[in-house]
Amino acid sequence: MTLHKIAIPILGEEIVPRFDLTTEVIILTTVNDSDIQDKKIIVLPRSSSDELCHTLLAQDINTLICGAIEDEYYEFLKWKKIKVFDGVSGAWASAFKRWQTQTLNPGDILFTRMVEGNFI
Repeated sequence: MTLHKIAIPILGEEIVPRFDLTTEVIILTTVNDSDIQDKKIIVLPRSSSDELCHTLLAQDINTLICGAIEDEYYEFLKWKKIKVFDGVSGAWASAFKRWQTQTLNPGDILFTRMVEGNFI
């Protein structure tokens, strides 16, 4: 049984557009990369990339799914062996489902929109 912890900075139901603006992060714990075993939301006292990085390390996070992130923090988290999917936008639940099916990529835009009467 392998536990995996995924962190997603959120604003309501969506991923925060910028890492440095995060005040809430959802942490999902999975077993064998499938079902959610635990889900919790951590509220930070203020938006701070440094505090968010500290929180990710303190929570033993394995994977971060986030919006735009400064290169300094991206490299730091990679160095700490956290897999980072950056530049992702849309609903956090959609990003998590894509992560589960191994179809999530950095830069994915997960908004549903209508073009000429069709959802894309």
